[in-house]
Amino acid sequence: MENGHPQVNNKSVRGGSRLSEFLLTLPTSFWLILFFVIPAVLVFSIAFKVSDPLGGIGDEWTLATVKNVLRSDYIIVIWRTIWVSVAVTAICLLLGIPVGYWIAQQKEKYRYWLLLAVIVPLWTNFLIRIFAWRILLHPEGFLRQTLVYIGVLPEDVFLLNNIAAVIIVTVYTCLPFAILPIYAAAEKFNFSLIEAARDLGASRFKAFVSIFIPGIKRGIFTAILVVLIPAMGSYAIPDLVGGTGSDLLGNKIAMRVSASRNLPEAAALAALLSIIITLPVLAVMLFHKKPFRMLQNLLRPAKDGQKK
Repeated sequence: MENGHPQVNNKSVRGGSRLSEFLLTLPTSFWLILFFVIPAVLVFSIAFKVSDPLGGIGDEWTLATVKNVLRSDYIIVIWRTIWVSVAVTAICLLLGIPVGYWIAQQKEKYRYWLLLAVIVPLWTNFLIRIFAWRILLHPEGFLRQTLVYIGVLPEDVFLLNNIAAVIIVTVYTCLPFAILPIYAAAEKFNFSLIEAARDLGASRFKAFVSIFIPGIKRGIFTAILVVLIPAMGSYAIPDLVGGTGSDLLGNKIAMRVSASRNLPEAAALAALLSIIITLPVLAVMLFHKKPFRMLQNLLRPAKDGQKK
């Protein structure tokens, strides 16, 4: 006892804190292990199995299934999946950043109605929304007929069953998921910094690019992940509004599971898709880690010396 107060054992306090942290994270860890880690291990292990003639999974282990998914026709589909997903993400950012900026600057009583307008389309079933776009983009649909009538679109150009239709509908479905995290970051942004930059001579666009966008970078990174990952795994949209040359990797996986009944090849494709999706996630995680920042700080003096 010191100064009339009992001594506190720091080790017991730290032990109790660690125990409470462990108990708090236990349900989340159990959920991740049960529904993410175990399925991922099963998918990667099935990818090294042979296909059973009856549509099941054979007992033998082989590398032939993994080598088979790296053939030329699959490489074309993989490349199409990547560039379509990146294009969708870029378009969603170009649309989502100004919308999030505009909503965050409105009065508080109007923000909720504007956010409701962003969220309301999500209340409708996903497939119903895709079929609505299919009707809209149909050769006899209202959109194409209107564009042809006003002379914007030639009569021999079709809006359905092509890669452009896949990008348009995917942007429509993913755009709310880009707007919401950007708005959440913009709501906490200090807009007086933009006014200060304009008082110092910066144009509105330069202040927006150099002050606002760096200030909401966490929201932008979140938007990239929540748009890019679903876009890469999409298969319903290319199947319903895309043509024969618009298949993405998700369509090939669904085809191998349902039509071809080649589960090991489907697992190999799914494993490959998981690796492709994991790369941007790791890039974002590394960007926020101290080792990555330390490496940047170490390389910066060398670059400055080369410039001099």
